[in-house]
Amino acid sequence: MPLSRRALLGAAPALAQKKPAARPPNILLIIADDLAAWMLGCYGNKEIRTPNIDLLARSGTRFVNHFVCTPICSASRATLFTGRLPRQHGVHDFLTAKPIDQPPQGQAAPPCSFKDEILLSDLLAAEGYQCGYVGKWHMGDDARAQHHFTFWYTLLGQRANQDPLMSWNGQKVQEKGYLAELLTNKALAFLDQQTPERPFSLTVSHLNPHLPYEGHPQKYYDMYAEVNFETFGWEPAAPNALRERELLKDTVGNIRRCAAATTALDDQIPPLLTKLDERGLRNNTLIVFTGDNGFLLGRHGLWSKGLASDPINMFEEVMQTPMIWNWRGKVPVEGARPELVSFYDFLPTVCEAVGITPPEGRSLCGRSYLALAQGRILPRKEPWRNLVFGEFRNTFMARDARYKLILRNEGQGPNELYDLRTDPREKTSQFTNPEFITVRDRLAGELAAWRKRYT
Repeated sequence: MPLSRRALLGAAPALAQKKPAARPPNILLIIADDLAAWMLGCYGNKEIRTPNIDLLARSGTRFVNHFVCTPICSASRATLFTGRLPRQHGVHDFLTAKPIDQPPQGQAAPPCSFKDEILLSDLLAAEGYQCGYVGKWHMGDDARAQHHFTFWYTLLGQRANQDPLMSWNGQKVQEKGYLAELLTNKALAFLDQQTPERPFSLTVSHLNPHLPYEGHPQKYYDMYAEVNFETFGWEPAAPNALRERELLKDTVGNIRRCAAATTALDDQIPPLLTKLDERGLRNNTLIVFTGDNGFLLGRHGLWSKGLASDPINMFEEVMQTPMIWNWRGKVPVEGARPELVSFYDFLPTVCEAVGITPPEGRSLCGRSYLALAQGRILPRKEPWRNLVFGEFRNTFMARDARYKLILRNEGQGPNELYDLRTDPREKTSQFTNPEFITVRDRLAGELAAWRKRYT
């Protein structure tokens, strides 16, 4: 029976009501330890096998130029979760140059003021998220659940790939088995608790491919027994090689072991995706894969990361890490974004994706790149600024789409300037070249302004 005009008018207010707001996305954040972008197939590596991570990238969007702010574990992770810089958060004692990265063997990391920071988990929990953390914490007080994580399974004591000592919701547990698989199994247990009615945030923080290289299943070592890594561009030990210099005595042999750890990590991805599908959670889950800092593996005659050399280095290999976004229906497949983005951009980006405001009064220097991840066009008046910064102890970096400036000891040196278009492997510094004075001074000015603004 046709509706009367009066009936239609009466129904108009109800018809005009807004549709119910979409439920905010679940978040699955997967972090690898000491994994550089260049070590993955989806970033061009031809010899380390990472088919599952590569598939995650092909079915989502990959940031080609993603950078950490600090090429060391703890400080870098703190920036990821707070959006703040080493000079601002408590995990890295910047002034006294004592990073909480690797305490003496058998000792726990010293206490820090990180408890006073506002983490992404604090913001999400306030919005009703159930927050879980599985794996390496390494930001102070590893044994205690904190920052509104109600599911807590973290690595304690000396790092080991077999039979690790773990904290399970604050209780010490001596586990039996392979660490990476133990972490995956605990993550699956968390996902089994989730329903579509309540959003969740789960961080799976793997130790792989960080040292020690012993303790991975033999099948992964067998994969690389005959591989010589001829495309890696590794070099003999440099005179200034420092941290883990001893591994350069058998560079290929140790690359084989690191490659085994990386492929073992890669095999931890499918179970997580399968579980999301089984629970009916995949379509509304934002999956992010990244690494906490890069790694050299013999390039430049160095092995480790920022502390691989004296002075501290900020080579592309240690500053660039993978950043892969996979979100069905929200992020383009086979996407590759060329813009320069940083770890300090992550928190504001996730905040926008969830629909919340980043914390005020924290002097955050990052900007949301959600529009880039989703393939949207930025407003003409708000173009993306292809400029990122880095800092570690006495060393600072400013890098744009072509050039990289590194200043040490408040400009007293040793300093470096590279033209990455003509010298992508950073072999020849142009810092004292008169032809590059304009570039050098421009980047130095940008760096000084950034340091002054964000204190």
